[in-house]
Amino acid sequence: MGHSAIAILFIGASMFIPLWIGAKAGEKDENTINDFFIQNRNMGLITLFFTVQATWWSAFAFLGSTAYYYSNGPVYWTTIGWDILFGILFFAIGKRIWFHGKENQHITATDFFMDIYKSKTLGILVTCVMMLFTIPYFQIQISGGAYLIETASKGLIPSEMGAFLFATVIVIYVWTGGLRAVAWADMFYEFLIISSALLGGIFILYYFNGIENLFSKINDFNPKALTLPGPDGTAGPLLWLSMFIIVPIGAFMGPPLWIRMYAVRNVKTFYIIPLLLSVISIVNISPMLIGNAGILLEKHLIDADTLFPRIFINHTPYMLAYIILIGGAAAAMSTSNSQIHSVSAIYTIDIHRRYINKDLSDKRLLNVGRIAIVIFAILSYVTYILVPGLLIQLGLTALSGTAQLFVPTAGALFWEKSNSKGAITGIISGLIALVIFSFFKDLNVGIAGLLGFLTNTIVFITVSSITSGNKETSAQIRNMKLKYNDTYN
Repeated sequence: MGHSAIAILFIGASMFIPLWIGAKAGEKDENTINDFFIQNRNMGLITLFFTVQATWWSAFAFLGSTAYYYSNGPVYWTTIGWDILFGILFFAIGKRIWFHGKENQHITATDFFMDIYKSKTLGILVTCVMMLFTIPYFQIQISGGAYLIETASKGLIPSEMGAFLFATVIVIYVWTGGLRAVAWADMFYEFLIISSALLGGIFILYYFNGIENLFSKINDFNPKALTLPGPDGTAGPLLWLSMFIIVPIGAFMGPPLWIRMYAVRNVKTFYIIPLLLSVISIVNISPMLIGNAGILLEKHLIDADTLFPRIFINHTPYMLAYIILIGGAAAAMSTSNSQIHSVSAIYTIDIHRRYINKDLSDKRLLNVGRIAIVIFAILSYVTYILVPGLLIQLGLTALSGTAQLFVPTAGALFWEKSNSKGAITGIISGLIALVIFSFFKDLNVGIAGLLGFLTNTIVFITVSSITSGNKETSAQIRNMKLKYNDTYN
């Protein structure tokens, strides 16, 4: 059997197994909105950990991170810090969001904001932000997964066909089993992700006879690649700090994570997840080794985003290369399924039920949700064909957008003066600042995202302080804080 045929078998298996998992999950489907979108708030610790981690690790983490180490030096090593911050957010903020959601039967982020701030305008704004900045991130995953499949098959499966297969498989099992299918498939994907990352890192250590020898050779070749601000002098401490803040907050505020917070069965889960996320972050050593090894192995690479597959196709035994590349594709699929599922929830709950037909039965509304999955997958695929490319800057822009929602979220949970006027003007100001600063050539988009976030925070606090808020909002924030503290403190 030829190498390409073996690659096709590997790819076929990675496609078939999630379909089988989706079929099994579909057998437990209760055919209700709550079950399809948030698994009846009954997700256990192990499943939650795997689906959160698999959603968190994406094509951004594999192709994007290795490209960043290769081009910008060690600035991406802030990933260890932001993994820990992500876990802390899940405990400190996620637990409170879960409590609000359970008490008030929330399904989406918009439910949370409209319930507390009592503003239709804010609800529409939150929905738009979620949609606007999630769909491009989904396209990144399609691009990354399709490219890895094309590379692993040595061109037998063109990227366009790979993207089509990629999207079709996700649509089928998400349609069949909803969040349960997504979470179960993520457990399989996470196994592939961790295995491929570890194998890749171990190979690099073997290839260079240890980590000390690897970095000694890099230091001899280009010492600037090992220190801030990197080879071209643009990736300094400010970018390090910006990425540390924006990436975890933006991911945490993304619709897939809201869905998962609502789905948790037991509050004790929020005490354990941060530890697990922090421990598993050690796997980030592997992309760091791969990206740095590329400085020596692929010295004249024009498109750094292609570094990850090139290293293994050009320098490893073919079987090992296939396994590692399939793991990279799994990272893309495990994020894509969550995004397409959560965007469907946003359309179904926040748009269709709220503004188009409030009286639909649960069964018909569920059909709307399933149709939305297909439509958004088609739109994303068409966008991928028309606007191809994989840029970490696009990922940072998407995360910078969703990060703007953190400010009014924190306000709703902790500050009784918070009001819809402050939330609306804060989000809009932050987004405007993000766009403006993104045009500054000397500013990385991560720094632009941080400046937008700071603008949002200042405007939110200022406007909320000088304007009169809804008394019902203040009362609800106060009462929920008291109820939460009485229950868990």
